[in-house]
Amino acid sequence: MSGRARGGHAPPSGGRGRGRGAPQPQAQPSPSATATARQMEQMTITPAPAMQQAVVGTPAAAVAPSSTKKMKAPPRPGFGSIGKKCVIHANHFLVNLGNKDPYQYDVTISPEVTSKTKSRDIMEFLTKSYRASHLGNLMLAYDGKKSAFAAGPLPFESKEFAVKITEQNGREREFKVSIKFAAKKDLHHLREFLLGRQHDNPQETIQALDVVLRESASKKREIIGRSLFSPEFGIGPLGDGIEFWKGFYQSLRPTQMGLSLNIDMSARAFYEEKLVSDFVGEFLGRDISRPLSDQERIKVKRALRGVRVEVHRKDYMRRYKVQAVTAQPISQLSFVDETGVTKTVVQYFREKYNVQLRFVSLPAIQAGNDAKPIYLPMEICSIAKGQRYGLKLNERQVTQFLRATCQRPQARETSITKTMESNNYNNDELVSREFGMRVTELLTKIDARVLPPPPLRYHESGRSSEVNPSVGQWNMIDLKMINGGTVNYWTIINFSRHNEQAVGRFVNGLVSMCQTKGIVFNPQSLIRMCSAAPNNIEKALVDLQSQCLAQLAKIAPGHQLQMLFVILPEAKGTYPRIKRVCETELGIVSQCCKPQHVMKMSNQYFENVAMKINVKVGGRNTVLSATLNGRLPYVTDRPTIIFGADVTHPSPGEDSSPSIAAVVASMDWPQVTKYKALVSAQPHRQEIIHDLYTTSTDPKRGVIHGGLIRELLISFKKSTGHKPHRIIFYRDGVSEGQFNEVLLNEMDKIRKACLSLEENYMPPVTFIVVQKRHHTRFFPVKHGDRASTDRSGNILPGTVVDTKICHPTEFDFYLCSHAGIQGTSRPTHYHVLYDENKFTADGLQMLTNSLCYTYQRCTRSVSVVPPAYYAHLAAFRARSYMEGDMSDSDSRGARNTRDRVAEVRPLPVIHENVKSVMFYC
Repeated sequence: MSGRARGGHAPPSGGRGRGRGAPQPQAQPSPSATATARQMEQMTITPAPAMQQAVVGTPAAAVAPSSTKKMKAPPRPGFGSIGKKCVIHANHFLVNLGNKDPYQYDVTISPEVTSKTKSRDIMEFLTKSYRASHLGNLMLAYDGKKSAFAAGPLPFESKEFAVKITEQNGREREFKVSIKFAAKKDLHHLREFLLGRQHDNPQETIQALDVVLRESASKKREIIGRSLFSPEFGIGPLGDGIEFWKGFYQSLRPTQMGLSLNIDMSARAFYEEKLVSDFVGEFLGRDISRPLSDQERIKVKRALRGVRVEVHRKDYMRRYKVQAVTAQPISQLSFVDETGVTKTVVQYFREKYNVQLRFVSLPAIQAGNDAKPIYLPMEICSIAKGQRYGLKLNERQVTQFLRATCQRPQARETSITKTMESNNYNNDELVSREFGMRVTELLTKIDARVLPPPPLRYHESGRSSEVNPSVGQWNMIDLKMINGGTVNYWTIINFSRHNEQAVGRFVNGLVSMCQTKGIVFNPQSLIRMCSAAPNNIEKALVDLQSQCLAQLAKIAPGHQLQMLFVILPEAKGTYPRIKRVCETELGIVSQCCKPQHVMKMSNQYFENVAMKINVKVGGRNTVLSATLNGRLPYVTDRPTIIFGADVTHPSPGEDSSPSIAAVVASMDWPQVTKYKALVSAQPHRQEIIHDLYTTSTDPKRGVIHGGLIRELLISFKKSTGHKPHRIIFYRDGVSEGQFNEVLLNEMDKIRKACLSLEENYMPPVTFIVVQKRHHTRFFPVKHGDRASTDRSGNILPGTVVDTKICHPTEFDFYLCSHAGIQGTSRPTHYHVLYDENKFTADGLQMLTNSLCYTYQRCTRSVSVVPPAYYAHLAAFRARSYMEGDMSDSDSRGARNTRDRVAEVRPLPVIHENVKSVMFYC
């Protein structure tokens, strides 16, 4: 049995594991759509100034089916010229292609190997053993999975090799490796694409060269995605049995200057190499001699599922993959051994190995499969080295992780340069001699521009109402919000341990600040403060609302509670429940405050919270001056709606949780500062937004049209008196591989939503993907130069790049719109996938940068255009409504997982009293 127990009377519990022709619909609007269109038209107040309807729509002949056609992104309309010119460095390194076409070969290893590390060991041994005799003296670049690449044809079309390798336990194993010719990758097409003469991106050729460049760098390093990690770069503890490893990211990208190697520093959380029993003790933070509660066992199961563990003996080592942990402790586990005798696991280890198990109250690890489960005591298993920790880090771990891995620009640039030197690509035999590639080892110098910050307008009272931000920030001293909201009816609920006098002083200070900043705020609360224990939050909130409604019925019939101040309890984890009850059940707009702020009475804190309160009660803090004088291009000339959309996916390990889509849209043209948010749940890790446009059939009413876009278009009409004549759609969270699929599907739904409101209603759309998850970083040429850096040593806010490292032909740019606070600023990458509004480069760059100064929660420019930022906040808020509903269901079978995922649990519906304001701020 070799240190394991098979079979059994105690079945273990299971574990549980994101061409310029528009994709437009062919279908004509149904009668119900025409009726809705009439309803929408009846809301018309005045026509848009200087607006020609003929300019708005796209000819009906342009409507095309939305099938599986490939869409071509619009070409770059030119380069931007506005802004102060400067020179910066980027972590991109030019690669000379050489002249060797990569030949791709399919690789099959049998018996099948799931470990990429072992697969690489097998292929490395094969290359060394057979290079001269059978491989035509060519080396192989292997991707760790199913493909290998050579710098020329091998002497065969297909061949099988026998490879014997010695494993860690000293046992020799033989593998059969089949190598079969698959395709030749043509460098000529890649060169034509880089020169802008060919539109189709030869991504497979680029991937082949990427495998070649990482072949040598990947040896003896853990590969996770496009990053490589090793203790040689740095390692440190994060607590609870988790540690961080440093490493670097590497990716080959097509750019205007040619093929570019993007190198950046990276860090990840890994499991510490230790006994599983020790890990469980650290992970739970307690003595493990006592039995685990069900909640603790589920937590451990999620943390360990899929982890590789090793069982060591003097002359023996075997590796297993954790499938689950048993519901019973080891002391209660029994199985039938080879002789048919029923034994307990404790008895088996004592008799077979003379091992007296110490932690018999711990559950056992279950490896193997359901038919033949293998039970392993945690105290004899070690967690194998170099395994990524995929679950969400807690707050303490995140803080420690950021403190240990955050690097200022100069330090990060130095680390990148050292990594390039140590990788030594130009002296690598495979890269240099075989494929003839050369890598420039100096960071790329780029001509950039710093866009001017937009003037902002506050209320006319006080000092000058126009503010000119400086280095990405400004202050509100002596200024009032341009449109203060009104709060007549409000109250307080206190879940903290602070006494009512302290909380009263705190809230009075906050109300006073709101009044100072221009909010019309009744100084007297509707009812006296309510103090409640945090163990029954839902009941306390319901009782409070009942009291408020009774008082309102006496003094102001028909009115609602407009603001609830919530002092949170000291214990964490209650915020999501409070927001869910207030926003989906009671219809109350709330402002939560942490108890540690109560005694500080900080004016800076009060001012920040007042800004959030104002937008939650329908006010507006500041606007772009250009929106008041009609000079914001592409917005003020005609009714324009700006959308932001995002999809957030559940944390790793949450296999049954849905993904959450959120769409926000501006409701206050021409100011574009108020954004209404709508959210919906959709299948697990699905990136395309399903509910942008929906239809259902009613026996009496016929086809019923719905969806997020349609509802927001109607809300815009009700709010502004105009139907949108232009749509600008900022879409967050889409990777490059999903561009075409997302564009085809979502543009189609935008079109159908418009047509469902009015026949031939097709306002021009610009669809822009917003990307933050990339590894391009910018550095000042001269570190420490105050004229070209902000206080954190980063490049200046407003720095925009649309040359050299951007796409060879398409319309994209990098914009660093914010001032750095810590670490190295990450510019946001904006990529235009569709553009009927015919933006110029300067037009879109200036509009995007200006919008980054309209984020209503602070007096700083932000790093992501606010509609995309708000969509992220709304999706995050909606996910919090579902927290605490995780069950310990069995997902050992893939079929079970798929069936469960298919059933998308709908989100709680946001209350009508709340959804029209920026409740998510």
